[in-house]
Amino acid sequence: MCLAIPVKVVELLEAEQALVDVGGVRKEVDVSLVDGVKAGDFVILHVGFAINRLDEDEAQRTLSMLREMGVEPGAAA
Repeated sequence: MCLAIPVKVVELLEAEQALVDVGGVRKEVDVSLVDGVKAGDFVILHVGFAINRLDEDEAQRTLSMLREMGVEPGAAA
């Protein structure tokens, strides 16, 4: 099963890549599918690609629901 999870953009890198953080896990991802991504944004991550931007409240609600279901978001990244 694949999960799309909210992650926070920590830093923009070269070649439409970004460093993201979820639960203390940092990973390099492709942000070419979402226009105007900047550090501090929350994006939905799916198989290494940011596919949508969302606000922090929605990201935190989603992460909380995942934890309630027993899914540790950092392990899914």
